[in-house]
Amino acid sequence: MSVKGTWTLRYILLNVAYFAAFCTIHACAAVYLLAHGFTNTEVGVLLAIANITSAVSQPYVAGIIDKPGWLTNRRFILISVLTILAGSLILMAAHDIKAIIFVVYVVIYMIQFAYQPVMTALCFEYQKAGCSINYGLARGLGSAGFAITSMFVGRAVESFGVNLLLSINVAVMAISAVLIYTFKKPAAVRHTDTDLSDDSKTSAPEGKAHNNIVDFARTYPAFMVFLAGTVCFYFAHNMINDFMIQIIRNLGGGEAELGYANFLQAILELPVMALFGYILKKVSSDKLLLVSGVAFFVKILILIFAVDMIGMYVSQSFQLFAYAVFIPAAAYYVSNTMEELDQVKGQAYVTSAITVGGVFSNLLSGVILDNFGIKPMLIMGTAVCAAGVIIAFTAMLKLPHHRS
Repeated sequence: MSVKGTWTLRYILLNVAYFAAFCTIHACAAVYLLAHGFTNTEVGVLLAIANITSAVSQPYVAGIIDKPGWLTNRRFILISVLTILAGSLILMAAHDIKAIIFVVYVVIYMIQFAYQPVMTALCFEYQKAGCSINYGLARGLGSAGFAITSMFVGRAVESFGVNLLLSINVAVMAISAVLIYTFKKPAAVRHTDTDLSDDSKTSAPEGKAHNNIVDFARTYPAFMVFLAGTVCFYFAHNMINDFMIQIIRNLGGGEAELGYANFLQAILELPVMALFGYILKKVSSDKLLLVSGVAFFVKILILIFAVDMIGMYVSQSFQLFAYAVFIPAAAYYVSNTMEELDQVKGQAYVTSAITVGGVFSNLLSGVILDNFGIKPMLIMGTAVCAAGVIIAFTAMLKLPHHRS
C-alpha cells in the first residue's frame, strides 16, 4: 500500500479506537457506576452534568481551535486521549471512593464526547491538505468497532467484573495516543518543523471567523435553525437507546434481544457510511439531512404500533436512513457550507445539539415512563421528532445556507 493510500487506514484505526472507548465509557456508564454503589438517580445526575458540560464546552473549545495558534485538531485529540487514559488509571486506584469516581467519570465522559467533532474536523482538515481519506468508510468501520466491542464487553464483564472496562480504556487510549501522535501531515504541507506535529497554525486561513454565536447564526441561518430540529431528532433517538431494555421487555424480549437490537443498528451503519461518498454524488448533503430526519421519525413511530420483537427489529433497521445518514451528511454539510475558520465550530455545534437532545430525553422520558408507561413515552418522542422534521424542512428549504 502506498503512503498516500495509508491515510484512510490510519483514520479508520483512529475511529475504531474512539468508538471502542465510546462503548466502554458511554454505553457501559450505568453498568460501571451501579456496580460501584451509585443509585439510578446519582447515575442520572452524573451523566446529565457530563452531557451539559460537554454541550457547553464544545463550541468554546472549537472557537479556540479555529483560531491561528498552537492548539490544532490533532493536538486537542492527543490531549484528550491522554486525559482519559490518566482518568482511567485514577479510577483503577480509587476503588470505591464515590466522590473521586463521580468527579473523574464526569471529566472522562465529557472529554470523550467533546473530542468527537474534532475527530471529524481533523479528517476534513487533512483532506484539504491533500491527504486521501474516505470519511464515510472510516466512520462506518468505527460503528462496526462499537458493535463488536459491545458484544465482547458484555460477556467479558460477566466473567471478569466491571473494572475490566477501565483496563480496556487504558489500552485503547494508549493505542489512540500513538495513532494520533504519528498522524502528521505530509512534509509538503506542514507549516513548521516544530515539536508535536509540525501543524501549528502560523498563518490565518482565508475567510472570517464567526466566534460570536449571534454572528454565526446570521451567517449560517439554515444551519442554526436546523440544529433545533437536530435536538428533536436526538430526543427521540436517545429515548429509544436509553430505555431500549424497557421497550424490549414490553414486547416480550430480554437482555439477549437487547444485544441483537444494538448490534443490528450499529452494524447497519457500516454500508451506508462506507458508500457515502458515492451517495453524495447523487444527492446533496442538505437533502440527505432531511432524509435522515424523516427516518428518525419513522423509526420511533413504528414502535408505537409494534406488538412483538419483529416491530423492534424493523424500527432498528431504519438506522440505515436515520443515524447512518445524519452523521456523515452533517459533517459534509459543515465542510461544504462554512468558512474554514468556522469548520470546527460547525462540527461542535452539531455534536452539542445531539447532546442537548440526549439531556432533555434523559430528564423527561424516565419521568413519563415511570408515571404513564411505554406507549405515552413513545408518543411524546414521536411528536417531538415530528416537530423536528417540520423545523428541518423549513430551515433547509426556506433559509439561506450561507449569508455573506
